[in-house]
Amino acid sequence: MTTTDSAVATVLDEVTALADTLRKSGPEAEERRWIPDENVELLDKAGVFRLSVPRRFGGLDASVADQTRVLGEIARADTATGWVSMIWVSSAWVPSLFPDKAQEEVYANGSVRVSTGFTPTGTLTPTEGGYTLDGSWKWISGSRGADWALLSALLTGPDGTPAPFAALVPFSEVTIADDWHASAAAGTGSSTVTAAGVTVPAHRVVSLIEVLGGVTGDRSNTGATGRNYAFVPFFMAQGAAAYLGIAKGAYELFLDRLPGRGITYTSWTDQSQSPVTQVQVAVAANKIAAAEALQEGWLRELQKHADAGTAPSVEERAAARGRAAYAIQLAKEAVDGLFEASGASVIMRDVPFQRYHRDLRGLSLHALFAFHTNQEVHGRAILGLAPDTPFL
Repeated sequence: MTTTDSAVATVLDEVTALADTLRKSGPEAEERRWIPDENVELLDKAGVFRLSVPRRFGGLDASVADQTRVLGEIARADTATGWVSMIWVSSAWVPSLFPDKAQEEVYANGSVRVSTGFTPTGTLTPTEGGYTLDGSWKWISGSRGADWALLSALLTGPDGTPAPFAALVPFSEVTIADDWHASAAAGTGSSTVTAAGVTVPAHRVVSLIEVLGGVTGDRSNTGATGRNYAFVPFFMAQGAAAYLGIAKGAYELFLDRLPGRGITYTSWTDQSQSPVTQVQVAVAANKIAAAEALQEGWLRELQKHADAGTAPSVEERAAARGRAAYAIQLAKEAVDGLFEASGASVIMRDVPFQRYHRDLRGLSLHALFAFHTNQEVHGRAILGLAPDTPFL
């Protein structure tokens, strides 16, 4: 599919033109455990962080399909920058589910970067005019460059039962630990974020269950606007775009290394002439193509509901999780196959392919994108069973 939005097409063209710059930054990002500031500035200038901001605040209000095209291109160019951009752009859409006053604060500049922590490892305590937020959240990707944090915390109700809520907090009001030391996705700066007695006004706290449902009260972005998506399917689509972009980038890097390469201890002086390599390349190409075809299917379903102002059924939500995870699995298998075909030299740090392989495998362990978990959710729905998770 191609975009018909000229503003988004311009963003996509600029991101594509930045591919070489972003790719060269990979080793630096790993070394400093955070993507170069230049990458953030270039993508901001290109309009990437306006993609999911509502048009009434000066954003591009791009469709989810258009957002995935841009995010996939960034991930193709650099793994860490692609992952962080995906987190920021997808998370920046979530405040559109908050009351208008919160939207006015978050979207004030038209371009915004939001990092999220949806595991409720904090607490909210009622106070005058709002709440006090305390807690720590691990694995907050992009925390070192984000404007706002969207953090999940438990709020005890009148009956004494705690329930998860989502709170929007400026990053200037939380602390970021220097604790991100990882063998994969090292450049994503996914550090621990801590809030200690942070005051959050009531309009920046909403039920996490309502956020997951894609609907909350007191906001202008309601009805059949074409941008009211169910959150988890929306986030699964965005995430899958990053994984597929990484796989496509790895595929290109593999092909770039082939000229002049032989296969050690064999008679093959040109690896591309080997039938085994030919099969390996074809299998990888077709797995990536199959993953993209799956992606286009669920993007159409998401947009159909958004255009009609309807909500996906439980079965459709479960299918979105299952199919997105299956596409991610195909992407991982494609890169694994090419890694096996790359020879021992691929493990050297100066070979970019090894970073793509490590990062893709590491990121595939993310709990929300895990293959077997999502196939179980999908399978339960197929068999008429309850999904056994609120994350739909």
